[in-house]
Amino acid sequence: MKKTSNETRRLFASPSVLPADDRTRIAGALESTLLDGLDLQAQIKVAHWNVKGPQFAALHPLFETFAVSLAGFNDSIAERAVTLGFVVRGTVRDAASASRLEELPAGKIRDLELVGLLAERFDGYLAGVRSTRAVADESDDQDTVDLLTGVIEEFEKHAWFLRATLA
Repeated sequence: MKKTSNETRRLFASPSVLPADDRTRIAGALESTLLDGLDLQAQIKVAHWNVKGPQFAALHPLFETFAVSLAGFNDSIAERAVTLGFVVRGTVRDAASASRLEELPAGKIRDLELVGLLAERFDGYLAGVRSTRAVADESDDQDTVDLLTGVIEEFEKHAWFLRATLA
């Protein structure tokens, strides 16, 4: 299956007043963030299902909170890209082939080690979100900037929860 670059994708009609080139760049960056987010959401769910150790009772519901939060952001990010006229990719295969995040190691991982691994993945995700926000900011797309600022605020807080658990 041949992959299509963002530059060759046809944009569809959009209510946005941004020029087509800007919409293409922003939507392509949003799609990259979406694919990272879908990967991270799946990794959080794996952590949720498999966490073991003395911190299980606290971490199991915490990880679920993170996954639910990210699911909502993934939906908003995808819908923003579509609003800009893009058709987003978002299957499991798409996320697996395009995510910029490291995968969790296979096998049994103890509770606090798992917290540290997720914190690292949250940092990688946040770096991608910030990069996408910069693309939107360059085009003065304040709606996308606002959306991504909300994601950053929430996931910085989640990352803080993880790091506070390790302190």
